[in-house]
Amino acid sequence: MQKISIVIPVYNSEKTIEKLVFKLIENITIFDLEIILVNDSSKDNSAESCVNLHKKYPKIVKFYSLAKNVGEHNAVMAGLNNSTGDYTIIMDDDFQNPVSEVIKLIKYSLKNNFDVIYTFYDKKKHSFFRNTGSKFNDKMANLMIKKPKDLYLSSFKSVSKFCVKQIIEYDLPFPYIDGLILQTTDNIGKIKVAHSERQEGKSQYTLVKLISLWLNMFTNFSVLPLRFATLLGFLFSIIAFLIGMAGIIMKFAEPTVPMGYASLIVSVSLFAGIQLIAIGMVGEYVGRIFLSINKRPQYSIKQRFE
Repeated sequence: MQKISIVIPVYNSEKTIEKLVFKLIENITIFDLEIILVNDSSKDNSAESCVNLHKKYPKIVKFYSLAKNVGEHNAVMAGLNNSTGDYTIIMDDDFQNPVSEVIKLIKYSLKNNFDVIYTFYDKKKHSFFRNTGSKFNDKMANLMIKKPKDLYLSSFKSVSKFCVKQIIEYDLPFPYIDGLILQTTDNIGKIKVAHSERQEGKSQYTLVKLISLWLNMFTNFSVLPLRFATLLGFLFSIIAFLIGMAGIIMKFAEPTVPMGYASLIVSVSLFAGIQLIAIGMVGEYVGRIFLSINKRPQYSIKQRFE
């Protein structure tokens, strides 16, 4: 019998996590099951709920409590580093991925020889803000990390043992799971699943978290922003040269034409802005290199229940 691991990053889900794990254990009975819960420093009583689950199902449920909030992708890395299954399912803690679809994904994984299987939906039951952010992220991934255009990077996916081993070799502080997967393999499948309404609370993805996720993708897996800044510099240098030549020609043609204080201020402000953007991009890369060299950890496990 093949072993299936399910990694669930937990954040402020005390009202749902016990019900979710109960349903998973109740319905997934034909596989050797391992459920890995990673509490990302929740503000509620999620940790207590996870401890209770481990005590009730000590042979199935593993629980790791992180010392500080590190974000979903870092929490997933903590789970993957402790996964022992032949296939690992990564899913959220909010019941938007029904248990029936988890079983469907597991069976599809066992019948096919894909390294990774992504899920996709007819309609996502997220908020307008979250759906818009996902669409933007999807378009940027096409450009930045060469994602196939027909592939949707869902957080609900199945990863083979081979691929998990490759992913966890990355030990730097800013992981982006999908970027690591696309660097590892082209043997990727996809399957359509249902997506349910969120049962409790609201999405924890804020604008700040989405921007942080995009920066992880941009700066860790692509040098395209730096190349874009270089091209932008060349473009505006050419524009500035042309404007300067036009000004000289106008002055020779009509000496009384004033060159204009306003145009001077606009030009200086524009080019100064372009320079600051370019310097900011370089600074973002240098800052991440600095943190990586100083071995900033992806996560710190405070408590283990195995």
